[in-house]
Amino acid sequence: MDVERLATSKKEVALTFDGGGSSAGARKILDTLAAKDVPATFFFTGQFAQSYPSLAAEIATKYPVGNHTQTHPDLTTLSRTQVVDEIRKGRATIKAVTGAETRPLFRFPFGARNSTVIGLVNDECYVAYRWTVDTLGWQGTSGGRSVDSVHARVMSTLQPGQIVLMHIGAHPQDGSTLDADALGRIIDSVRAQGYRFVTLPR
Repeated sequence: MDVERLATSKKEVALTFDGGGSSAGARKILDTLAAKDVPATFFFTGQFAQSYPSLAAEIATKYPVGNHTQTHPDLTTLSRTQVVDEIRKGRATIKAVTGAETRPLFRFPFGARNSTVIGLVNDECYVAYRWTVDTLGWQGTSGGRSVDSVHARVMSTLQPGQIVLMHIGAHPQDGSTLDADALGRIIDSVRAQGYRFVTLPR
């Protein structure tokens, strides 16, 4: 399975956050989710969990956590053995750091997948979750993005079962954390349209 949208006709949206780079936006994201009482789902690489163990453990006590592989490679470029190794190492590392079981939540690095790697992920007892909309906040201000553009991408594609892709880290060059900065406004706007927020394994 490779899921782009939740199978529902209800006005429900899932916010998802990938952790594979820095942790720069994490505190603002967590504070906003807590203040507005919004559930979310996080995907870590094993390396992210190792780099920010206390943060990863804190997130895992509050939210579902999924496997984003160990080192964030394009799995379609690897051998079958290497793909399975990335999946298993990611799971083991995240579990060792946070105590959390990542199954059945998996996200492909870069969203890169084909029938072979989808099958390997499913064989490891995971469902691959992609997204209905990528905010593109990860492209940063240097990539021509802004809080307004992040907000607009989510709202222009709003639909029942929407899965929103956001990122925890900052842009590596310009240091912007557009997803974290836009989150509060997105939550308010989505709710104003009569939607509620859910986690992926709801």
